[in-house]
Amino acid sequence: MNSIWELEIFYRKRDVIIIGSGFTGLWTAISVKEKYPEKSVLVIERNSVPLGASTRNAGFACFGSLTEIIADSEKMGWEKTLQLVKMRFDGLQKIQQYFNHSEIDFELCKGYEILNNNQPLEKIDEVNEQLKSITGNEKTYSLQQEKIKEFGLEKSEFLIENPCEGSLHSGKLLMKLLEKCHELKVEFLFGMEVKKVVENTDEIEVQLSEDLSIKSDRIIHCTNAFSSKFIENEEIIPARGQIIVTEPIENLKIKGTFHYDEGFYYFRNLGNRILLGGGRNQDFKTEETTDFEITEFLQDHLGNFLREVILPHQNVEISMRWSGIMAMGSEKTPIVKQLSDREFCVVRLSGMGVALAPKLGEIVAEMI
Repeated sequence: MNSIWELEIFYRKRDVIIIGSGFTGLWTAISVKEKYPEKSVLVIERNSVPLGASTRNAGFACFGSLTEIIADSEKMGWEKTLQLVKMRFDGLQKIQQYFNHSEIDFELCKGYEILNNNQPLEKIDEVNEQLKSITGNEKTYSLQQEKIKEFGLEKSEFLIENPCEGSLHSGKLLMKLLEKCHELKVEFLFGMEVKKVVENTDEIEVQLSEDLSIKSDRIIHCTNAFSSKFIENEEIIPARGQIIVTEPIENLKIKGTFHYDEGFYYFRNLGNRILLGGGRNQDFKTEETTDFEITEFLQDHLGNFLREVILPHQNVEISMRWSGIMAMGSEKTPIVKQLSDREFCVVRLSGMGVALAPKLGEIVAEMI
């Protein structure tokens, strides 16, 4: 049984409860408090620290590679694709407006994409024309063949550069978001799992255990791939991303963020180490999971990619391995909607949570 002190303070009714404390949950909490400073906002997180994709990603500040945007435009059409690119681009701008680069290790180091056929180059002018109004650049994507040798990527045929992309420290960004939330008087309950949500006529009840619940006027689900427990009839496909980090490499030539094969592979320098992730397109079915495991098959595949594409002719040791869970759908458009009179959701960010979350938080704050 809980004490009167616990019930009247920690488990009292709130105006808004947000489930999930990753990038989406924290940006949503900030947006709600900035729009409605008088409202009480509580974030509930089942883990001791945010877990899922936000603390387990690759630290990319990107809005999409050339081949990814071509593929999206062919699948969704240009209108939806440009809406998504603009949201990502604006989200990255918002991050830089809120925090100093040094606070989150943000570096506008440029993004690159490796190509081994010239077919995407046939559409580069069309893509640049479409993106001009978003990025303000005549050429968002440009061919930079001279940098292939500079980066030691001799086995790559073409290299595309994007000056608008960069890298950041995901852990430091989350910490600064938490600090901003505390500054705005957002409250938190860590280590508490939501078991059930019951909506009544005049309020909504979040059940944490058989004998403990918190009432609220509004609930916002920000649990991405883990949302299917509460959100029915929405296409939310979990997508595990496996990552490896090398030991320090002497005279490392790679600098920047790199994409390969429509973004299914991604790597960057982490100081003088290489962080490499992806490859789930080699085993889609196995990687459609919420289990935080790594598999021998994909880890070996990433190791081979590291040795054959990124660092040919070099012997490198792996120092760390981990996985994170993203949420995908047949289209890359995120799900931001009102589910009922009192329930809302911001989920399915398709591996672009860093860039999308700042703007999606604003959208759902308007909706509530």
